[in-house]
Amino acid sequence: MQRYHRKLLYGLIITSTIVTFSSTEAQSIDSLKRVYEELSHRLDIVEKVMDDVLWFQRVGDIAYIDKILIVGPPPSKVLDSNARGAKNPLKFWSYVFIPRSIDKTKKYPLLVIPHGGVHANFTTYHAHIIRECMAQGYIVVAPEYRGSTGYGKSFYEYIDYGGREVEDVHETRNWMVVNCPYVDSTRIGLVGWSHGAMIAFLAATRYPNAYQVVFAGVPVSDLIMRIQYRGREYQEYFSAPYHIGKTLEEDTLEYYIRSPVAHASKLQTPLRIHTNTNDDDVYVEEVLHLIDALKKAGKHFEYEIFENEPGGHSFDRIDTRRAKEIRLKIYHFLQRYLQPPYPFRTLQDLERAGYW
Repeated sequence: MQRYHRKLLYGLIITSTIVTFSSTEAQSIDSLKRVYEELSHRLDIVEKVMDDVLWFQRVGDIAYIDKILIVGPPPSKVLDSNARGAKNPLKFWSYVFIPRSIDKTKKYPLLVIPHGGVHANFTTYHAHIIRECMAQGYIVVAPEYRGSTGYGKSFYEYIDYGGREVEDVHETRNWMVVNCPYVDSTRIGLVGWSHGAMIAFLAATRYPNAYQVVFAGVPVSDLIMRIQYRGREYQEYFSAPYHIGKTLEEDTLEYYIRSPVAHASKLQTPLRIHTNTNDDDVYVEEVLHLIDALKKAGKHFEYEIFENEPGGHSFDRIDTRRAKEIRLKIYHFLQRYLQPPYPFRTLQDLERAGYW
C-alpha cells in the first residue's frame, strides 16, 4: 500500500511538473509571438520610411509630392470604448502627386487610387503608373486608409474591410477638392486593383455624384466566395477581435454587405472591369459573380476577361509590353470621362512618359 501511495505521489509530482512546464512553455511561446508581431510592425515602419524616400527619387523629377495627414470617421471598433479619445476621428496619411508641368491658373482632373491588400500600403510598385498619370496631366491622391501597414500595430488594427476604410478614401477626395486649388471637382475618377478595386467600386456606389468614372482591376467582389477558396488563414484577418470578430459561418450577412456583389444595383458611375483567367489571388470566378450581378441589375458597364495573361494577378500593372498595351486601354477609358490635358494616344506616348 505504501508503494502504491508512493507511486501515486510520484505520479502527481511528475504530472504537476509537466503541467507547470507546459504552461510556462505556452506562455513563452505566446510571449515570443507578441515580440515577433511587434518587431514585424516596427520593420514595416522602417520599410515605409525607406520607400517614401524612393518616391522622391523615382517620381520627384516630374511631380510635386506631399504626404498629408487628415481624418476619417472614428474607429469602427474600439476594444476599450471608455478610453479618452476612443470616438475621435481617425487620423491617416495620404500621398499627393501633382504634375510639375501644371498651369496654376487652370483646373485638372483628379484620380483617387486606393492601394490593394487586406493589410498593405501604397508603394513605389506604382511608380511607373504615377509617372504615366503625371504625363497625362492628372493629379493623384493615394490614401493610406485604416488598416494599412507601415504605421504601427494600433493603426493596423483599425482595419474595417469594406466599411469605414471606404469613407477614408472618400475623405481624401473631399480634402483634395477643398484644399487643392488645381482640382476640378467635376472630373474625378477612382482607380484601383484587387482590394483597392473593391474600395473604388464601393466608393462609387456610396457616392455616385462625387465620381465621374471608376476602373476596377481584378476586383475583390464577393467576400463570402473569397474566404471559402482562400481558407482558414485568410479568414483570420476578418475574425480577429479588433476586426469583424466573427467567422463567416457566425455572421454571413456581415460578410455579404461588405462585398461589391451586394451593391451592384446601386452603380450609376461609368465602370470598366478587368479580370484574368490565371489570377491566383482574385479568382476569375469571383469577378464573374460581380459581372453577372451587374448584368442582372441592368447596369451598363465595360469589362474584359483576359485569357492567361502573363503576370497573373498583376498582369496589367507590370512592365511588360503587353501590360502597357492593356494599361493604355484603361487610360483611354478614363480619358472619355475625365479629359486630361495630355491624353495618351499611342503606346509610345505611354512608354516615353513612364520609362524613358
